[in-house]
Amino acid sequence: MIDFKELPQEELFGQGNVGCKGCGAAIAGRQAMKVLGERTIITIPASCMATLGGNNTKTTWGVPFYHTLFECAPAVSSGIRAALEIQGIKDVNVVSWGGDAGSADIGFQSLTGAAERQEHMIHVLYDNEMYMNTGGQTGSQTPLYAMTSNSALGKTVHKKNMLAIMEAHGIDYVASANIAYPEDLMAKFQKAAAKKGFSYLHILAPCHRGWQIKPEETIEISRKATECGLWELFEVDEGKRTRTYEPGFTPVADYLKSQGRFKNLNEDQISSFQKSVDTYYGRGE
Repeated sequence: MIDFKELPQEELFGQGNVGCKGCGAAIAGRQAMKVLGERTIITIPASCMATLGGNNTKTTWGVPFYHTLFECAPAVSSGIRAALEIQGIKDVNVVSWGGDAGSADIGFQSLTGAAERQEHMIHVLYDNEMYMNTGGQTGSQTPLYAMTSNSALGKTVHKKNMLAIMEAHGIDYVASANIAYPEDLMAKFQKAAAKKGFSYLHILAPCHRGWQIKPEETIEISRKATECGLWELFEVDEGKRTRTYEPGFTPVADYLKSQGRFKNLNEDQISSFQKSVDTYYGRGE
């Protein structure tokens, strides 16, 4: 359990970033760096996170930060880890940090390769459920029925289950997280940093522009996703799966109807979401 009183006051990410107000990705970065600390090297592919991290002579990162090509952040992190090991440096966290495209789609080939090799590193997927850096297009992490800039009628297929895919690699640590639950998120980064092999963290990080919510609602909407049961908080630690937070099971409709991207849903579609949650958690009749 994280003791907030013992966290460092120093900010290693977040001061002067150029992200939108209420940016879920920026919040995730600030929370994570409170635990990872200054002995960390970050690689980030093309994404909102890379853009808001800074460029040229200015950066919001207080640690070394490499802006990689779209498809290869985990590969670059693998090379950094190899270079550190050659020098006998053991106390540095090597982290690749990608968005939906840079992790689940365009960047998946390097991610699955690093996981297969059990590289000593952490990969983070900050999930805003769209390709927001290029205009809010549909990706594999976009939920069923969600409207995007290139899918005005809503997505017609389900979201790819990246957590299950990464768990299937048999890596040291897999966990979901949510910026609305910082204590849980930080504890998971702490566990991941202590592992000797590959760890994967998947963070729900809403984007107010893509989700069509107010910037000040980012945390509230993010919390609703977990409380209704659609975003489960769990970890798979050395093969043992544990739910780390029990939701209150608020109506799924409260979450869906609070976002403009789901304004096309009818009552039958909302009921199907509720039924899937009830079935998953064993709450059905």
